[in-house]
Amino acid sequence: MSRRPSRVRRWLAGILPSLRLRLVVVFALVALTAAVAASGIAYWINREAVLTRAQNAALNDFRKTLGDHAGTLPPRPECDQLKEAAEAMANTTQNYEVVLIDRQEDGAPCAVTSGEKFTLAAVPKKLQEAVNKERPVDAANTAPYHLYWQRITQGDTPYLVGGATVIGDGPTGYMLKSLEPERDDLNSLAWSLAIATGLALIGSVLLAQAAASTVLRPVQRLGDAARRLGEGKLDTRLKVSGTDELAELSRTFNRAAESLEERVADLSTREESSRRFVADMSHELRTPMTAISAVTEVLEDEQDNLDPMIAPAVQLVVSETRRLNDLVENLMEVTRFDAGTARLVLDHVDVADQITACIDARAWLDAVELDADRGIMVRLDPRRLDVILANLIGNALKHGGSPVRVSVRTADDSLTVEVADQGPGIPEDVLPHVFDRFYKASASRPRSEGSGLGLSIALENAHIHGGEITARNAPEGGAVFTLRLPRDASRVAPNDDADSDSDEEEEER
Repeated sequence: MSRRPSRVRRWLAGILPSLRLRLVVVFALVALTAAVAASGIAYWINREAVLTRAQNAALNDFRKTLGDHAGTLPPRPECDQLKEAAEAMANTTQNYEVVLIDRQEDGAPCAVTSGEKFTLAAVPKKLQEAVNKERPVDAANTAPYHLYWQRITQGDTPYLVGGATVIGDGPTGYMLKSLEPERDDLNSLAWSLAIATGLALIGSVLLAQAAASTVLRPVQRLGDAARRLGEGKLDTRLKVSGTDELAELSRTFNRAAESLEERVADLSTREESSRRFVADMSHELRTPMTAISAVTEVLEDEQDNLDPMIAPAVQLVVSETRRLNDLVENLMEVTRFDAGTARLVLDHVDVADQITACIDARAWLDAVELDADRGIMVRLDPRRLDVILANLIGNALKHGGSPVRVSVRTADDSLTVEVADQGPGIPEDVLPHVFDRFYKASASRPRSEGSGLGLSIALENAHIHGGEITARNAPEGGAVFTLRLPRDASRVAPNDDADSDSDEEEEER
């Protein structure tokens, strides 16, 4: 069971018709996805590492300095003492600011800061609530009981805020450290990763292009070979190297081409033999048919003097002899077309006179209505034009009855002749086959209706002029055959004068 192509494949085929482009785009997308994922993971890991390192260093230093300076202050220290302790705590390599809060002897709160940017208002409320929870007193330990921290952003600058209360009802301290250097380092890392991703994408596109060329070059050679094979160059073969799937595909193509060449050669041999047999038989039959035709003409002339019992048989012999003679002539004409020896003998022809002569020679004047202006001159082969007209008009009379209407139209460089009958038309299933050789709409048709070569020969004669014949059914009923020919067939018969002698010799044989 065949599998339907996926929507993604159909979508890609719609917007990217080139297989090379699809390979490059898919390769680039995969590489971009991998590069972005790797860069994102690397950035996240480095970000956490940088921030954690800076955070731990600042908090550990703040814990130590809070215990060393604030923890040694007397109970209810003065604001000046808190100020000195805050400045001492901020005077470290971590470059943070400090706020210390405690109550004085009179019970009034005192909050001092080591800098100008950091105030108690900058500390988040939740952090203050966590720090100010009631702590158990442990007089033996003056270190901060617990350290709380939080990252905040003021303006465009990230900060780390930490806070703790010194055990033993000591002061509460808060620190504010800028994480701007770490942010700048992470931005530089992000830019570096973005550049690396871009370079990886460019490299992947170049690599995909090289890979696509490597993969598609054998496919392209296979396509070129298939095209040459389709043009009839059956000796086309591919050079095969390697053992991969493409090499196996090339070997399969070579085997198929070799088998096809053998079959075509065999069929050509058989076709040539059949064509030669038909041509030889047609020529061989022509001599006795000439003699038989002469005898039948004598019998036809003496038909009135024959016994009435014999007359029908004589008439049958005469009609069948004519039919057989027409069949031989048609077969000879077909073999010329098949052998490519049919040639045009061009002459200037008045179309109306040519059609009138055709129907007059066959006694069709009363059955044909001609709509053609006199003086329409064309350069065609008169004999082959007569064959075309005779077959089209005769076919219309035979299957459509009279009257048959023949109309002629001209354009700048083309001639159009329409032959329309009054019959029932051509069945739709028969219409595509009306010009096939030996084709009959029904196997039960009587033998007198012809050999099935007339319309085929008419079409071949139109083709050799560079023209065409089409068939259709008219809306009001009846079949319409349309003949289109160039007004000057010299372009398809440049050597018509040189070929005329050989064609005349062929007619005389």
